[in-house]
This record gives sequence, structure tokens and C-alpha cells, in this order.
Amino acid sequence: MAPMSQEDIDWFKSTFHPIPKPELPDDCVEYSLYHIPSDPTPAIDEVAETRSRLVEVQRSAAELTKDLLKDYIWQRESFRLEIAKEDGLTFLRGRTNFGDSIEDEWVVVYLLRELTKKHKDIWAKVTDSDGQFLLVEAAGALPSWLEPEIADNRVWIRQGELVIIKPRNQKGKVAEKLSLADARRIITEEPARLMRSAMVQEEAFYRLRNYPKQISENLHSALVRIPRKIAYLLHQKPAYISAAVEAFYLRDPIALRPLRAKEPDNLTFKPEDFVTVSVRFTRVGYAQLKSQDFPVPKSWVSALPPKDEGKAYGQAEVGMKLSCGFEMLLNDPQNRDKAVVREINLVLEDIETGDEDLPSNAEIATWDEKEDDEKWLDISFEDLDRELKGKGKGPDDGSVPKGTFGDANAQANLQRIVARFEEFLNDESAGFDGADFDEYGSDTDNEELSSDGEDKDASFDEEEFSRMMKEMMGMPSASGARGSSRPSIPRNRVHELESESEDDTEQIQQLSKEMEAELRGTGVLDLNRPAKAATDKIQSKEDEENDELPELEDEDIDINLAKNLLESLQGQAGAAGPAGNLLSMMNLPIPKDDRSK
Repeated sequence: MAPMSQEDIDWFKSTFHPIPKPELPDDCVEYSLYHIPSDPTPAIDEVAETRSRLVEVQRSAAELTKDLLKDYIWQRESFRLEIAKEDGLTFLRGRTNFGDSIEDEWVVVYLLRELTKKHKDIWAKVTDSDGQFLLVEAAGALPSWLEPEIADNRVWIRQGELVIIKPRNQKGKVAEKLSLADARRIITEEPARLMRSAMVQEEAFYRLRNYPKQISENLHSALVRIPRKIAYLLHQKPAYISAAVEAFYLRDPIALRPLRAKEPDNLTFKPEDFVTVSVRFTRVGYAQLKSQDFPVPKSWVSALPPKDEGKAYGQAEVGMKLSCGFEMLLNDPQNRDKAVVREINLVLEDIETGDEDLPSNAEIATWDEKEDDEKWLDISFEDLDRELKGKGKGPDDGSVPKGTFGDANAQANLQRIVARFEEFLNDESAGFDGADFDEYGSDTDNEELSSDGEDKDASFDEEEFSRMMKEMMGMPSASGARGSSRPSIPRNRVHELESESEDDTEQIQQLSKEMEAELRGTGVLDLNRPAKAATDKIQSKEDEENDELPELEDEDIDINLAKNLLESLQGQAGAAGPAGNLLSMMNLPIPKDDRSK
């Protein structure tokens, strides 16, 4: 076989494209930890040194999760690290599917911060399906050059701090994208390009302000009435609760099939031999279980106490939903290969064969009977509206009242979101892509409000609208002498307006000519029509001169317009509609329909 020529080799290279990395699924957070020593002197065996340090980090992660997350329940997947090798680099990598529990994602971020604090030469980066979500949290304090398109491999966590790699030139739009190799080289060779901002870090890690205390507050304990077999499973491994709740919450007709039988003989967890025990849920999971309307299966109707028993019925109803969740988890074909299902089936087999005994009532009496307050679930519209307005229930002594919406963390997060939204609405430099901020996170333009406190950017400017219409019609505008009241153009849009093409201008002029020709054909623009008298003198808002406007004769009224308006009023049948709204805006009474029916 003849060797390939250089031309053939070049052609082959041009046709070869590496398989792109798959996108991160929704509700997943991905994290990587790299060993980047601050000492530029290479080790004798750099690969072995890196691997040894990464194994130490794995041990530290196991200790952290054991100490901080002893009783923690993950919504779907837990925090885990495995050694990986990619592009010649050895590093630690992990991925956690947090489902609907956003707090799980922030638990991961907290663990990464703690690991980088303990290991000085470890640099971590973390992303989710939204990309650099830490930058999303700190959007109000970011430098103007940091756009999402160039953010990859720029955001790192080192020694518990947020570190951002700056571009070489921060003037104008930054287009410099960094690869992982570029980022590692800059970290070791150009430390001056590493930016640490206390304001950015405070915003990015705002949700971690109450950690590690808040970790336990992400859970909720409640007393529920469930079959003894399920109580034993949850006592053996409380993490089973998340899979069961999710099976209940995401149920479909196929999953519900085992529950449709009238007799409970074929059920894995029969509605009998009930015990009341304390079950630990994630807050999200408990809310999903508690809030869903679920018709009681026929096999469970006789197992529930009367509704008028209040608390007992509530405990039994939650227990019924949880039991149905376990039933669907084990019998749904799509769950057959899940690890949690295999584990539960093994435990149930041991119970059936007698290798394991179910706990007695005396043994269950020694278990923890913790029951948390459910006030965090009670959210009324009035409380939400009060929090959005910055108000709360409290004494009228001028002090800032403490809100009653949710818990303290929910109040703080909601008030922060509202404050950010108000800043955006009041920001004159905000364009279609959002607000522009300088390097220190503050808007460089002063806020401009009208005398009555109205936001000019959010209001309708009649003068500006009239001026724009005149320019479009090719008519002269007199606003130039006074100066336009048009809001200031956002800084990041100036270059786009200056670079408007001549083709667009020609199209606008052509469109204006066509509109003018069409209007002249109707006689609207003919100001020399017969007039009865020049009676009214109206002072223009855009010109200080007084113009005499002719009053039209009765025969000049557009009969078709009046006819269509009356027909529209008749079609409204006394209800609200466009014709009635137009007459109301002109302060004209709506004529009565006196025609005989």
C-alpha cells in the first residue's frame, strides 16, 4: 500500500471533526477540581504528585460529607468525586442531579469552597445547565466586559474565594475566549490577570451566607401513619424517601395500575399494620407530597380515619401518599433498573425469608419523634404581596417590620430579587440585553426621574412619539430647537446605531414616501380643503408658534368611519370594546341604539 501524500493527509485532517461534548442535562450541576501548584518548579513525577493530591481531596470530601451531611437527604443524587483524565490532564470530576431542590446545588458549591480552603493548590470550577450560574447570581456587580460568551474557564474557586481571569484588554467588547489550557497557563504565569472582588464574591455566594447551619434547615420532619414495612425501610436508609416521593410526584397512568385494584392482596405495601413514626423529608419533597390532590385508591378507602379527626387524618393522608409512592416506585417498569429499587427489593426479600424482622411497637417507641412546624408552607397572597412591597406585619412605630412570608431565608431572598428588579427598571442604561455596569458594579449614569417620581424610561412620551411620526412622514420637526426629551441611548447600543447601513435608511425613506402617497390619496394631508372658519388656536408642544387649524364642514366627515364605528358599538352589545374605549378616550358619550328591534 502506497503511503499517503501530504495532500491526502491535509484533506483527511480537514474532514475530521471531534465529537462535541454533550450538553449538560437540566437540573444538573457539574464540577471539576484541578491541582495547580503555585510553585512553578515542576515535581520529579508531576503525574504521580497530582494523583496523590487528588486522592487527598477525595478523602477530605468523604470526611466533609460525613461531618456536615450526616443526616442530609439529597433530592436525587449526592455529591461525589471521581478521578478522570482528559486532554492529558488528571483531575477530579463530579456531577449531581439535584432535581427540583435548588438547595442541593448550593450544598455542592459550599462543599467545593470548603475543599479549596483546606487544599491551597486546588482550583475548582462549577457549572450547570445555565452555564456560569455564579455569575448569574452576581450579575449586578460584574464588570461590563464579562459577557456569557467569554465566561467559560474564567470563573474559579480557590481558597474559598471567587477568582475571575481578566482579559488582556478590557476596552470595548471583549471577544477573547479561553480554553482550559489557557486558563491554567494564566493562573501560573500571569497572576496579575486574576481578579478578586469582594462585591462580586458577596453576590455570587449570597445564598451560602447561613451555611452550614442552613443545611439542616433544608429538611423537614413530620409524623406520618404508614405500614410497618415502609417504616422499617426508612429507618434503615432515610434516603429512600426521595425516590418514593418523586415516583408519586411524577406518576403516570402506567405507574398507577397497581393501585387500581379494589382488593389490596396484590400490593407490595398493603394498607395494614400501621405505625405512626417521624419521617425526614427534603422540604421540596414534603411540599410536593403535601400539596398534590390525589384521589384515595379504592384499596385505601377503609384504611383512612374520618376527615373530621383533623391531625390524625392529615398524618394518615400523607402516609397514604407516601405508601403509594413506594408502591409505584417498585412496580413501575421504568424503575426496574434503578439502584434504589434493587436495594429495596433485597431488603424486602430478607423480610419475606425471615432473615430480617420488622421492628416491634416497643422498638419503634424508642425512635425519634421529631415534628417540625409547617408554617413555611402557609403562603397566602396577602403575605406575598406584602413582602413584594417591602412591608410586613409588625408595629406601626416606623421601624422596619419583620415579614411573615415563609422563613427568614425566603424573605431575604425575595427582597433581594425585588431590589434587583427595581434597580433594573430604574436603570436608564438598560437596553434589550439588560443593564450595563462598570467594574465596581454600579451604574455610571445618574437616575433620571420626573417631578412626580415617574420613571421616564417606563413612561409614554407624547412629544417623542409625535416627533418620530413627523420624521417618518417626512414632515419637519420643530423639536430640534428645544432639544429632544428622548432618553439617553444605552452605551452598549451606540456603536450599533452609528453603524446603521445605508440600505436600511433607504428602505425607511421609501416606506415613508409610500405612506405619504397613500394618505394624500385619501385627502387627509390636503390642508386646502374648504373650511368654515379658523376658530380654534392650539398651541403645539413642540413649537412656540400658534397655528390656526381649520374646522371641517359637515360634509367633510368620513361617512364610512362613522358607519364602522357605530356598527362596532352595536356589536359590543353594551360591553367593553375598542369602539367604546376610543370614544371614552375622546370624552365623547356613547350614542344609544334607538332602532326598533
